[in-house]
Amino acid sequence: MTFLKRFWQRADGSTDLTACTALDIGTEFAKALVFDIDEEGRGIVRGVGRKRQGLSHMQSGTVADISAVVDNCSVALQEAEEMAGFRPTQVVVGIAGELVKGFTTAHTQERVRPEAPITEPELQKLMEGVQREALREAERSVTWETGLANVDVRLVHAAVVGAWIDGYAVSNPVGFKGRHVKIAIFNAFAPLVHLGALQTVAQKLELDLIEVVAEPYAVARALNNDQVRQGGALFVDVGGGTTDVALVRQGGIEGTRMFALGGRAFTKSIADRMELPFPRAESLKVDYARGIAGDATEEIRSIVAEDVAVWAAGVELVLEELAAGDLLPGRIYLCGGGTRLPEIRAALADPAFSKALPFSRPPEVAIMSPDQVETIRDETQLLVDQQDVTPMGLAYQAIELGHAAGTLDGALRRVVRQLRI
Repeated sequence: MTFLKRFWQRADGSTDLTACTALDIGTEFAKALVFDIDEEGRGIVRGVGRKRQGLSHMQSGTVADISAVVDNCSVALQEAEEMAGFRPTQVVVGIAGELVKGFTTAHTQERVRPEAPITEPELQKLMEGVQREALREAERSVTWETGLANVDVRLVHAAVVGAWIDGYAVSNPVGFKGRHVKIAIFNAFAPLVHLGALQTVAQKLELDLIEVVAEPYAVARALNNDQVRQGGALFVDVGGGTTDVALVRQGGIEGTRMFALGGRAFTKSIADRMELPFPRAESLKVDYARGIAGDATEEIRSIVAEDVAVWAAGVELVLEELAAGDLLPGRIYLCGGGTRLPEIRAALADPAFSKALPFSRPPEVAIMSPDQVETIRDETQLLVDQQDVTPMGLAYQAIELGHAAGTLDGALRRVVRQLRI
């Protein structure tokens, strides 16, 4: 994974980014944002490009035809670069798919000498334990789901969620005294076949891949307001091939899950039931979401309602797994092109949905918009609705890479490099 190695080996903990491309390789569309970064660390989107993917090019959020996806991304990139008037050499790419596993692992170490100050080598050793445990968990999960032994699982990205000494939160444990040191790290893992396909796409596009980001993580990090930090939230991104869910609780991302049901499944049902070609069914679905489907409205509503009921059951299963017996936050944020269907929001806002889950009260359900990503300004005025939130989240991640790393981040990067994950 040389592309990640370059990132982790930055000596000063930053990437010195002044301009970058965010590439969202979705099941339905390849989306590219070209942006630069001002002196205050804010992003300015200068160019936007989109290209629809063919039906056989992507499968459930993962690349199925590398050459075709490269061609589609090239078209989207060219459009964005021509609009921006420049071509960045570096790119951040999103990754999705059922076998992308994101979760937070916390490890507590009881110190033999609590009166001695914590040192950087001690902190790094604790992180090594967290990372080894996380990799074993990811390998077990992917092996169980695929039914294949020895699946090559690789780290997508890692981030420190928090650190505590004897129950007190600290931003840098080095120098503190105490008996119990706890570190929590969010890790996203994916099979090598998925990660390698994205690496190949970037190489063929002649771009320097500085980071691959699990898309639900990017979405959850993009909305960083006080409500989310203090009360937590659930983020649900309904794309063309997958639905991605992220849980933010107690100020950090606890986990992400994805399942293979998205907008393309709704279109296929319309095509099958109404005996229409897939492109015509997609057009009708979009018209229905906009309220202009005409005489076909009631028939489409009936078809979509059945599929959304199945989809909501999938979300329920994912939330049960993420909750792990604890209460879920009282806010759900929706994004992705699939959330244009009004039944999606209605299903999650239905009291019957939340009654089966550990919510203290029915959750507030809101649709996200690109202007909620506060550190990025869209100069093109083309990023207008919920389908544009994910590429904005990827751009936000690129900007975060430009920030100097603290002690915890620096230690984590050294650990990842040494473990050669």
